[in-house]
Amino acid sequence: MSAWTEDELGRIGRATELEISSRRPDGTLRPFVTIWAVRSGDSIYVRSAYGWNNGWFQLALKAERGRVRAGGVERDVAFVQPGADAAEPVTSAYHAKYDHYGSRMVGTVVNAEAVRATLKVTPG
Repeated sequence: MSAWTEDELGRIGRATELEISSRRPDGTLRPFVTIWAVRSGDSIYVRSAYGWNNGWFQLALKAERGRVRAGGVERDVAFVQPGADAAEPVTSAYHAKYDHYGSRMVGTVVNAEAVRATLKVTPG
């Protein structure tokens, strides 16, 4: 598995939205879903604004593989549940990037349920 390049991290990190797709058991991609994503350090993270049971999140969690595209970057990826130590920095990154949308909008990705429904997106 390769790492994100600095250019990819910057481009994805600056993109307002990210399109995410998980792989079906036969290897084909499901339809892309548009969500918010953040860069924290050298990693990319996504959260389900509608919680743990949201359809795209559950499919990505189970598939563990998929594809993302944002900021002109498109990569095959793996989805990994991050450790608890990622919660605070990822929440801070969401606030920094999206607070200008207002507390009602950003609140959907910084509440306890959204923190629980976080995936680290790694190239692979």
